[in-house]
Amino acid sequence: MIKTRFTELLGIQYPIMQGGMQHLGVAAFASAVSNAGGLGTINISCFPDPDSFREELIRMKALTVKPFAVNISLLPELTKGDEIKRYIEICGREKVAALEVSGGDPSQFMPAIKGYGIKLIHKSPSIKIARRMVEKGADIITIIGYEVAGHPSMDGIGTIVMANRAASLLDVPVLAAGGIADGKGLAAALSLGCEGVVMGTRLVATAECPISQNHKNWIVDHSERDSVLILKSIKNMMRTANNETARQCIGMEQRGAALPELMPLISGKRGKESYLSGNVEESIFCVGPAMGLINGIPSVQELLDGMVAEAQAIIRRLQTQINPGE
Repeated sequence: MIKTRFTELLGIQYPIMQGGMQHLGVAAFASAVSNAGGLGTINISCFPDPDSFREELIRMKALTVKPFAVNISLLPELTKGDEIKRYIEICGREKVAALEVSGGDPSQFMPAIKGYGIKLIHKSPSIKIARRMVEKGADIITIIGYEVAGHPSMDGIGTIVMANRAASLLDVPVLAAGGIADGKGLAAALSLGCEGVVMGTRLVATAECPISQNHKNWIVDHSERDSVLILKSIKNMMRTANNETARQCIGMEQRGAALPELMPLISGKRGKESYLSGNVEESIFCVGPAMGLINGIPSVQELLDGMVAEAQAIIRRLQTQINPGE
């Protein structure tokens, strides 16, 4: 067990959180993370309406008695303000432990979030935004480095620098995200002053993740060199697998394509179908360079237990390398 302010604040065993993982953050998977000692995350993008989301929370509570989080994007094109209020109300009534938000300022929703006793985790792409969110009441900051799958910062600054600065400057617990897949990454984050880590790519390649075996095998069979950045031309940069769809997207961007032309390639519907069919080339598949650290497809419990054991062994080894006389 590794105790940090993050684990104490949320009452969890391990300082490891599941990333939002669009289309994959459902109860069967998130409960496996929570039951394994981490903080599982349900993503509202997986559900067509608030009622379906509420049913999933009820399902989640039947699968685990452990704390869990809910991920909500504040991007107006994904979730409208009135819908967000409804989702927050449901989270409060169903006793969700934490709400992870990204893509916007949660200030208008803060009274409701705090009123329900929910801890707010803000996923921040820069130190500037992180500081502003702490001032507005965020309880925890996830700082995302350039290596993160999905939407990294446009600034291009890596996780080590971002996590180091955030942990040094902020008073609240900081979680490092981007390129972390094992106990070495966890130990490194802790050494930087972070209180835990958030993982996405590593958790996709687990037995419980609701994605095709082909997608999991693709991660294992590829390396840190096999992710690419798309949508830079429209200021919505995304890190994905270097597959046929990503290459088509990059080619269209080079020819000056705008978002309406790109949408058929990057649509969520296409992604969901690919995740089920097992055709990895058929859609955007968000993974990061952490692939280079992934060599198998364990259960979530095996993964988290192994990570923490490895991190503890590293910390103990480093302690033996200190000369007490100096």
